[in-house]
Amino acid sequence: MRAARAAAAGVLAAALLTGCAQSVDPIERLGKRAVSYGAKGERAAPVPVVTRVATTDRVVFLTYDDGAEQDPRFVELVRRQRLPVSMFLTDSVVGPGYGHFARLRSVGASVQNHTLDHAALRGLPYAGQRAEICGQQDKLRARFGIRPRLFRPPYGSYDPTTLRAAGDCGITAVVLWRAAMGERELSYRDGERRLGPGDIVSVGSVETSGRTLVERTRLLLTEIERAGLRVGRLEDYL
Repeated sequence: MRAARAAAAGVLAAALLTGCAQSVDPIERLGKRAVSYGAKGERAAPVPVVTRVATTDRVVFLTYDDGAEQDPRFVELVRRQRLPVSMFLTDSVVGPGYGHFARLRSVGASVQNHTLDHAALRGLPYAGQRAEICGQQDKLRARFGIRPRLFRPPYGSYDPTTLRAAGDCGITAVVLWRAAMGERELSYRDGERRLGPGDIVSVGSVETSGRTLVERTRLLLTEIERAGLRVGRLEDYL
């Protein structure tokens, strides 16, 4: 087991996406083999790592990272379009803006975990990774009365220790992405260069003077419609 973990931790794949999505990560199959252990050392269920959902339903899933862009027009877009988006929040980025995400929750968005401080977790000791993940679980429980089931590691950077810590913090799935929406277009990690059923799409913060979050989301919705797909609720599938 120790040798297998060491080997798995050394395998890297280049990520090619924008914003929070820029990074590297081990092979996604690692999540299916990783084992989490509880506080008493008992063996727990593996925490899967997903980039897409295995489904024949013609749905894709919209996920938003960090919480930096707190535009009230985005709340209105989610309400008007009834978009079941998933918001992966970082406490140090959201800051005093949790009220914005309470409004998003009230119109159908879900809130998930993206760590306390947006640290790249891969290679950090267990205690540090657990503090980042469990700490944000505690923050979100205090703010919203929830403990999220889904977690996205910043930059998509993780290792077997991340999966162990996530499981010990109550996470049931580590969510990456197959496609990411940049300022003007979609980029893909692998496979076909178009959206397909089950794809998870990451929409990160773009720190430029270019297109707003609302504008990029509208572009993305146009691509989804052209592909004959619709937006699904990720939490209903994981």
